Amino acid sequence: MRKLIYVINLSIDGCLDHTIGVPDEELFDFYIDLVRNAGTFVYGRTTYDLMVPYWPDIAKNPAGQTKADVEFAEAFDAVEKVVFSRSLEKAEGKNSRIVRTKAEDEIRKLKQEEGRNIYVGGVALPSYLIGLGLVDEFIFTIMPVIAGKGRRLMEGIGMPEKLGLNLVDTKISGSGSVILHYVKRS
Repeated sequence: MRKLIYVINLSIDGCLDHTIGVPDEELFDFYIDLVRNAGTFVYGRTTYDLMVPYWPDIAKNPAGQTKADVEFAEAFDAVEKVVFSRSLEKAEGKNSRIVRTKAEDEIRKLKQEEGRNIYVGGVALPSYLIGLGLVDEFIFTIMPVIAGKGRRLMEGIGMPEKLGLNLVDTKISGSGSVILHYVKRS
């Protein structure tokens, strides 16, 4: 059974925003390895629109890009991507498809398949899936920034009960970003 793993960058004060920090080389290497070992990415429309076509375009036209950007883009482009949307007309990029049914039904189906783990990013979709108890692991990268404002995880989403986590790994990058890897307590 595959695991559903939530991966997100956040500020020290808990704001979730892709613009709050720029990963250093060490952190980028961590993400490249994570993407290379992913089986499937699942996104809501907003996060999908941030990732696609940006990374697939770099994979198609790497001229002028950094080596790390190209490596990440090529790895990202190769992974299956599932976007949950009722408004998106079509999925761009290779290995991308739209699911219009209930996210929880598709996630349960994906988790039963053989293969590498499933990664989810963004805010709204992961918050919803966490509330349903479907997220198995969490990778939080705390960027050394105090944002002061922004969206926060689980904002506006009720949880039936407190969710206990166990810390299984910690990494600190040269720039001071801290990667915390948690698994859900059974």
